[in-house]
Amino acid sequence: MRLTKHSDYAIRVLLLAESHQDRNLTVDQTALIHGLSAPHLKKVVRTLTAAGFLLSVRGRSGGFRLARPPEEIGLGAVIRVTEPDFALVECYREGSACRLTECCKLPPVLNEALAAMFEVLDRYTLADLALRRAEMLPAAPPARFL
Repeated sequence: MRLTKHSDYAIRVLLLAESHQDRNLTVDQTALIHGLSAPHLKKVVRTLTAAGFLLSVRGRSGGFRLARPPEEIGLGAVIRVTEPDFALVECYREGSACRLTECCKLPPVLNEALAAMFEVLDRYTLADLALRRAEMLPAAPPARFL
């Protein structure tokens, strides 16, 4: 299984916000720091804000920041919000053309694997993943963003 870029970027955004809890961050700063597309990050920030992980602040000193303590942001919850679905194989999708759907024994195995993955992810929070600023940015973006 592979997580989408949306989930990957969401975790990066949250880690950066966690390491800068003393101020708001902007999408442009985040894009520059991570070397990612600002338009794509805007979508990620919107998703995380709608889910209550980030707080969006408008105005001149606006941007985004964590909406709650890192200990209250579960990794499993973030992945559930940022992934479009968990249809691991075709038969999970509507309109499946798989001819084995009625008799296949693979879906229960995949369901068990997915449950095990979330069992692990649900044990961790953003606080468990937190990095110090020095660890996070070895490529050294402009100092004014740190």
